[in-house]
Amino acid sequence: MKENTNVKHLVMYSGGASSAFVAKWVVDKFGRDDVILFFTDTQWEDEDNYRFMEEAASYIGLEITRVVDGRTPEDVFFENRFLGNARHAQCSEELKVKQTLMFIENMRLKGEEPIIYFGIGPNETHRADSLRFHYTHLPLDPVEVRFPMIDSMSTDIKARFIIENEWGIKLPRMYHLGFHHANCGGRCVRAGMHHFANLYLVWPDRYAEFEDMEERFRNKFELDVAMMKREGTPYTLKQFRLEVIEKMSPEELHTYAKEKDVEAIPCFCSFS
Repeated sequence: MKENTNVKHLVMYSGGASSAFVAKWVVDKFGRDDVILFFTDTQWEDEDNYRFMEEAASYIGLEITRVVDGRTPEDVFFENRFLGNARHAQCSEELKVKQTLMFIENMRLKGEEPIIYFGIGPNETHRADSLRFHYTHLPLDPVEVRFPMIDSMSTDIKARFIIENEWGIKLPRMYHLGFHHANCGGRCVRAGMHHFANLYLVWPDRYAEFEDMEERFRNKFELDVAMMKREGTPYTLKQFRLEVIEKMSPEELHTYAKEKDVEAIPCFCSFS
């Protein structure tokens, strides 16, 4: 850490329970004056995530520092002629990571040095390792990152319980609708088949919009690409709907949708 700098505690405020829990922990430990609730908005979040973020921020006693690129993930895909997928999510890189790095650079120009906090629990230490490596090998000076929930062994389930029962704040509705993470209102290119089945079950119109985006991209650029793969080849949301979802009974679809996608991961800079 550079000398003669003011330390600022930068909480990656993602709209989920864990990031809100960590924000409260940081404020309790260091006070409000040097804590920033940092939210990189893709403009695709579910509306109830925004409601939760505002209520939690009010409880914590801080305003949200919202940074927005101005584009949506769809805009990024079409501008770059590259459809995001589980292996490479340019939407996250452009709308989250890039905005974070720009914010850090501006902080340092003002003589401020950030310490970044993530809401990652003890069951996700591999993600913490990845983030530590990332923020040590930036195109700018390394940034210290911390994971209070790992150090304190506080689980995501415990954080949710405290928020609802002690803070008196209702969790984002996506938690109760069977989603395992709440990124981009369910329209996450890094999601898997079970997640997309749940999106179809809960919000069929939102699934249809996402399917339409994928088909428009394929047609516009004449590329055989998809957000998902099956047996090593592109597998579109349209194929998945026709070949899997619509052939299931309502009971089968409900069971399938609630299973967890083991290999699917949320965005790099945002953890619920």
